[in-house]
Amino acid sequence: MTTFIQMHLLTAYPPANLNRDDMGRPKTCAVGGAERLRISSQSLKRAWRTSSVWEEGLAGNLGVRTKEMGVYIFKALTEGKTLEYLIQQREDAQVLGKIKDKAARESAKAIAEVFGKLDAGKTDKEDTLDKGDAPDQDADSSKKEPAEDESLKQLRLKQLAHFSPEEIGAISSLVEEVRASGKVPSGEALNLLRSRLSAADIALFGRMLADKTAFNVEAACQVAHAFSVQRVIVEDDFFTAVDDLNRDDMGAGHMGVSEFGAGVFYLYVCIDKNLLLKNLGNDADLAGKALAALAEAMATVAPTGKQNSFGSRAYASFIVAEKGSRQPRSLAAAFVKPVEGRNILADAVEALKETGNNLDKVYGPCADARRIMNALTGEGSLKEIIDFITED
Repeated sequence: MTTFIQMHLLTAYPPANLNRDDMGRPKTCAVGGAERLRISSQSLKRAWRTSSVWEEGLAGNLGVRTKEMGVYIFKALTEGKTLEYLIQQREDAQVLGKIKDKAARESAKAIAEVFGKLDAGKTDKEDTLDKGDAPDQDADSSKKEPAEDESLKQLRLKQLAHFSPEEIGAISSLVEEVRASGKVPSGEALNLLRSRLSAADIALFGRMLADKTAFNVEAACQVAHAFSVQRVIVEDDFFTAVDDLNRDDMGAGHMGVSEFGAGVFYLYVCIDKNLLLKNLGNDADLAGKALAALAEAMATVAPTGKQNSFGSRAYASFIVAEKGSRQPRSLAAAFVKPVEGRNILADAVEALKETGNNLDKVYGPCADARRIMNALTGEGSLKEIIDFITED
């Protein structure tokens, strides 16, 4: 029987531009015929995944999502540094042996190709580099950089790949073998993909390797786009900046326009706890840490768009956590009609409660148990929410 954990959060943001569209405006959507502010699930997950909350709670159990692994392997071999040093940007790297560019490039290419196709777009400048020639060390420095850039471009993956700690460790070990032997790896040495993972971010949010589907991971966590419970109008902030040393012209040294909006956002997240455990090799302790870090990040971390201009950091004011085996359901229907009035946050809390109660009446209990945190009344706490979702 599948156990689902469902989280419903209301967070009030002051004027902000947390998540921008291609025109630089706050993202929006139409709900119930009214325009709302929106924060995409991708933006939310990125903010959580890169937060200090996440890093401290899941240290050693996080993956790395990148196209650049081949480039880092090449640099590790040619600069005499370990792969971990380059990825983690540590300052204690010991000086190791270096190998020639040709062998380093071919090795980096062979290893990176295990995780997907490379970006092999060619230009005239790449013809010699395809043959493994090192950049001309005697050439003028202004001419040397483009050749090096084109060489590195061929080591990048076409699509982002999410590497688990186990896979990074296997790659790192292989890099050191290449450094010692000077030989390009092949055959069994390139069995670097792992089915058993300890990466909590991969277990929660999944990964897709288009050419290695056997190592895909189905996401255990579904994140909805957050949207404002009230109707909004995106506003314009006309601003100026003064030139401190221009004492003759009292006009502005710079003028611009920044768009923003404010609102109370509803966020819904659903976690398949059984799938999370499966993805983590039935490591219940690690699954608990993943859930705890996720819950704290959801409640306290927001996308960082335009933070220096708006300082719009906010904690969730209201959280409902639910557990049960019934099919999950969002409570977004509570806000199809925009919340109006002078106390939008409190009214949103009541609308959310009412919708949940009414669904229980017509469908039967939609969850086996619930916990509530209400910062408006001081009811409950984030710790109680975390204890509730992590207990067996």
